[in-house]
Amino acid sequence: MSKINVTAPLAPPAVGPYSHAVVVNGLVYTAGQIGLIPGTKEFADGGIQGQTAQVLENLKGVLEASGSQLEKVVKTTVFLANMDDFAAMNEIYARYFWRNRPARSAVEVSRLPLGALVEIEAIAQV
Repeated sequence: MSKINVTAPLAPPAVGPYSHAVVVNGLVYTAGQIGLIPGTKEFADGGIQGQTAQVLENLKGVLEASGSQLEKVVKTTVFLANMDDFAAMNEIYARYFWRNRPARSAVEVSRLPLGALVEIEAIAQV
């Protein structure tokens, strides 16, 4: 089994000892992405919708650095700080996955890194 650790230049740097993604056996497993604007330590404006859009742009950058793309995503997991934000997050999410509708889980968690409102991880084909 060959394993490739990926660091994505178009995504915010990891906030811990982990890779943005790992590619194994034709699949890329991403770390969860939060709504930080690359090159800053600031969250995107616009509450849950602004952060969701930034999360998906960050995820797109990680996938591209891994040799994949959003259209090849087969599964996502969405972590929400507040499940009341589900509909607003889903509205933005649907804009990114309008053609390809991967399997998805969405859960509310008690806290997310740096106080994020949303975090999304993905599994995609390379």
